[in-house]
Amino acid sequence: MMTDRLSDGASELRALHVPGAPLILPNVWDAASARAVQEAGFPAVATGSAAVARVLGYPDGEGTPVGEMMAAVARVVRAVDVPVTADVERGYGLKPAELVERLAATGAVGCNLEDSVPGRGELVDPGEQADFLAEVRAAAGDALVINARVDVYLHGRAIRQEALERGRRYLEAGADCVYPILLADEDEIRALAGELGGPVNILFRPGAPDLGRLAELGVARISFGGGLHQAAHAYAEGLFAKVREGRTPY
Repeated sequence: MMTDRLSDGASELRALHVPGAPLILPNVWDAASARAVQEAGFPAVATGSAAVARVLGYPDGEGTPVGEMMAAVARVVRAVDVPVTADVERGYGLKPAELVERLAATGAVGCNLEDSVPGRGELVDPGEQADFLAEVRAAAGDALVINARVDVYLHGRAIRQEALERGRRYLEAGADCVYPILLADEDEIRALAGELGGPVNILFRPGAPDLGRLAELGVARISFGGGLHQAAHAYAEGLFAKVREGRTPY
């Protein structure tokens, strides 16, 4: 049954979140990049909303029509034999039950959900976000790994206590992992990993500790957001420039 398959995939993905031995997720943007990640030996695949949006021709920040985003996620799922977790921003305005239904239809067994309003830079009230996450959990049961993004650092507030309070509320509401995005300071990472009471996801980016150091700090999951797609796109731009100049691109 589909529900059993999703629950098994979610259990497999959930078990990969180990503090000190983190799940590394080089975020993908299409079926081809997803296959490449699996072929490189990674045990799970994650989509990145910004990269997928750019490939589809839309701005990040829920600029992609929900049907197109879900179709892109479904293509990624069909391309690989490992669990897939999808970045669905704040749910594209869907009610929790419909969001879970749409995700289940793609075959994805995990999702990111952020706690700020896409495109507006406003943090959602933590109680409202916790209620939203609780409804997603109730609708999904154990068939979805919820990665709850905490955006206080993204919006320049950098208040550890607020990040801890939000993260704890989200875990209590049923989230499996907490994702304080744009957090790069080692002391902050160590504190959150040690004090939240649940797995922590860190975004790898320039200025962040390296992968080995993040593991030492107790991180359970490391993702790359849109960074790999940006690098691949920049490389492609260089190839196109060589062709335009009449040079051999490869």
